Amino acid sequence: MSGDQELGAGMQSMMREVQSMADKFKMEDEEQYYSPYAHLEKATVLQEARIFHDPVAVRENPRKCCTVIAQLLHLQNTGQHLSGQEATEVFFGVTKLFMSDDASLRRMVYLFIKEVAETCNPDDVIIVTSSLTKDMTCDVDLYRGNALRVLTRIVDAAMLGAIERYVKQAIVDSSGQVSSSALVSSLHLFNASPENSTIVRRWISETTEATASPNEMVQFHAMQLLYQIKSNDRLGVSKLVTQYSQRNSLKSPLALVLLVRFTSKLLHDEVAEGRTPPGSLMNGSAVSKAGYQFLESSLRHKSEIVVYEAARAICSLPDIEPQELTPAISVLQLFLSSPKPATRFATMKTLAGVAAKNPRVVSKCNEDLEALISDANRSIATLAITTLLKTGSETSVDRLLKQISAFLTDIADEYKITVVKSLQQLCLTYPSKHRILVGFLSNFLREEGGFEFKRSIVDGIIGLIRAVPETTESSLLHLCEFIEDCEFTMLSTQILHLLGELGPGTSAPARYIRFIYNRVILENSAVRAASVSALAKFAARCPSLRSSIMTLMKRSLVDEDDETRDRAALVVALLEEAMAQNPYVPPPEDAEAEDIPPDAPADDDLAAFVFLDGLPMSFDKLERSLQAYVATPNAMESLELLTLSTLPIVEDIEVPTKKSISDGVGIITDGPSLIPEVEKKREKVDPASVIYAIPELASLGRVFRSSQPVELTEDETEYVVRCIKHIFADHVVLQFTVQNTIEDQRLDNVTVAIDTDSALFTASGEIAAESIKYGDTQNCFTVLERNTDEALAPSSFTCELHFNVVQVDPATGEEEGDSFEEEYPLEDLEIATSDFMAKVSVSDFRKSWETMGNTNEVLEKFVLQFKKMEEAVAAVIDFLGMQPCDGTGAVKANSGGKPHMLHLSGVFVGGRSVLARAQIAMQGESGGVILKIAVRSEDQMVSRMVADCIR
Repeated sequence: MSGDQELGAGMQSMMREVQSMADKFKMEDEEQYYSPYAHLEKATVLQEARIFHDPVAVRENPRKCCTVIAQLLHLQNTGQHLSGQEATEVFFGVTKLFMSDDASLRRMVYLFIKEVAETCNPDDVIIVTSSLTKDMTCDVDLYRGNALRVLTRIVDAAMLGAIERYVKQAIVDSSGQVSSSALVSSLHLFNASPENSTIVRRWISETTEATASPNEMVQFHAMQLLYQIKSNDRLGVSKLVTQYSQRNSLKSPLALVLLVRFTSKLLHDEVAEGRTPPGSLMNGSAVSKAGYQFLESSLRHKSEIVVYEAARAICSLPDIEPQELTPAISVLQLFLSSPKPATRFATMKTLAGVAAKNPRVVSKCNEDLEALISDANRSIATLAITTLLKTGSETSVDRLLKQISAFLTDIADEYKITVVKSLQQLCLTYPSKHRILVGFLSNFLREEGGFEFKRSIVDGIIGLIRAVPETTESSLLHLCEFIEDCEFTMLSTQILHLLGELGPGTSAPARYIRFIYNRVILENSAVRAASVSALAKFAARCPSLRSSIMTLMKRSLVDEDDETRDRAALVVALLEEAMAQNPYVPPPEDAEAEDIPPDAPADDDLAAFVFLDGLPMSFDKLERSLQAYVATPNAMESLELLTLSTLPIVEDIEVPTKKSISDGVGIITDGPSLIPEVEKKREKVDPASVIYAIPELASLGRVFRSSQPVELTEDETEYVVRCIKHIFADHVVLQFTVQNTIEDQRLDNVTVAIDTDSALFTASGEIAAESIKYGDTQNCFTVLERNTDEALAPSSFTCELHFNVVQVDPATGEEEGDSFEEEYPLEDLEIATSDFMAKVSVSDFRKSWETMGNTNEVLEKFVLQFKKMEEAVAAVIDFLGMQPCDGTGAVKANSGGKPHMLHLSGVFVGGRSVLARAQIAMQGESGGVILKIAVRSEDQMVSRMVADCIR
């Protein structure tokens, strides 16, 4: 008992000691840390800087001088800049500190000169160069290296020539510190100005010698400078990579990492420039073979950083064969069990990138990846899961989902979003698992989470509905259950819009009415209005539901929100009229299933016309079309009735599809966007405005479409010429944009002469550019009259630039001599049939195709010489000049060699709509592509001309 009391007393005394120590070091609430530089005044610091002029103080109290320099630098970095005179006086004082031998003070002097030199008078800065040059040639390595770094910040090309000898000696100095300083300074000089880079290029022999230094950091910096010097010489870079990869003279891991990166870039350039065909690098050029062999040999290096860099470089090579990836994947598999989190993360990031393109190659790592799901680092665990979702087999989906369900509850929303995107892709890869995957996603809709996480799941489910139609009914029910408890208005309105679009077409549309009407009763005004619109679409497409929906709609006529009340009033009025016009007659109870007519509106149904038939164009296109109409000369004075059909044709603007960074696959979702992108709206300039500004051309009428600029010269030539083709009903106006790049010439009376043997076009006029000064760009025009009786066919024109050359003084622009006529040949210009086709999409391609009918249909079959499906699809779109519809312009990944269906639409000159369906199939081992195409339009001749565009 007494022992326990003594133990208790001892614990109490220990606690008192700990508490007293805590109180001793505790900072009071009113006590705060104050910077010693918080209340510095510039005048006071400048007064203290006079100590620099006292030789005795400089020698005996260098610490005081260091403190004053630190205060001056603080003023400089906090915006209290010194005036020109103050900076000059302080600068002169600092130069006197060179008489001190204190190492710390000398380093502060170097730092001050580097920071203040840019604000001082260049003539004052020159004064310190002698002191710095003296330090650069002294025996103290610390002074030599720092003096070099400072000198390179303040010298110009003229001064650099004077100290060039010292810098070259420093590059090959036996001291690693001095040599590295010289090499890094040379890198800064090289990038400072073209004049300096010319001088630095002369140091290539010293730089090459420095690569043999025993110091690893010197080798690293020497390789950087050597590559910089040769970066614009492809052959020089190739020799650099070849020599050092075969010589094995580099011992520095960092230098070898640089060499691996240089090799990787060289291999990328070899493929991009066509010297090595895509695919196996071992079958390419000698440079490609040697480069790949070096990367593969680097996988066996003793340094981990070199091995990883080589593996990453191999994995990033373009279109590499799977068997050539195997050595790199084997090395990365070993790194997955590394004790270093940084190594595991880097390896996972590389493997995730490979899995997006070659999942089978990475599948050998699946066991190691599953072990990383429980990694303490959440980034590594997330990458492991997303990679497994790409590489796992169909049989492993259920097991992966069990692991993910326990994992998702412990991570932040940003990681959850990445996993959700990978699940979307997994469902596209294994469509038979859509019920399990959609159910899994919907379960997490009911869990706690932020808006971005819930939005990613909703977007994912909607994307799966578009891509895998079998998921529609189950997915809609999951979304209906979600909006019962949804706290985000944007998500609710998007789902209601989707229900109105897809719900009426399901097998039992009535089941969704309850979910939608609950939103009318329980939600805010925005959701109530969206619910009314969704119910209106159900009533429009399903006449059997109209009486029930009418009863529900009448309750919203007294809604407190104006928008909801107005929508309900419109729906009730239109439904009453439609029900009176086409009353619904229910089928007999004993009727057979095949005898029951489809629950669809009549052809002339008013409600279906208003609620289901959208505008023939989007609001963005309507705005651009109205702007083009207003810009047309005399359009506002015209007595022509303005309707949607009489508005100018405007082409669709291609918007690049966003792709997920994590998995490399983007799922395109239709319908309204959840959050509008906050982007600056680019002002769209109508190319035809240049035509309308010239009275002679404006009289030709309205421009049907304008082509993209066509280059008729190289960018590096004396005269740069581009051509834009403006298509009219009976004419083609060629706008030639001419740029003068010769400094001592002015071009007068500039025209482009066109020569053609075509009976389709006749040159009927031209407008010259009066004068083009150096650096200016002006337009000249040539008008071609089209023979409308002839069928359109590709026509080639020989073009030649004609002008008068006037010699001028480059400085003043005054004429210096007589002018003379000159001719300059240009590239041939082609006017193709596709130039007369405007890229205009249709909202429902299938319906438009059936409405168009096959009366004027043209069927053709072609064999095209393309090696890849993507290239063939892009070429067909380019040949026809039409707009892809329904997302068919992109080939689906992992299509397994199946034929690709391409839907195209457009408007031919004269306002005639054209539709095309093309089936593109790879021909097999023999190579080539088989194209089957059907073209429909309102005119048989137009269908034939469009089909003949394939060549």
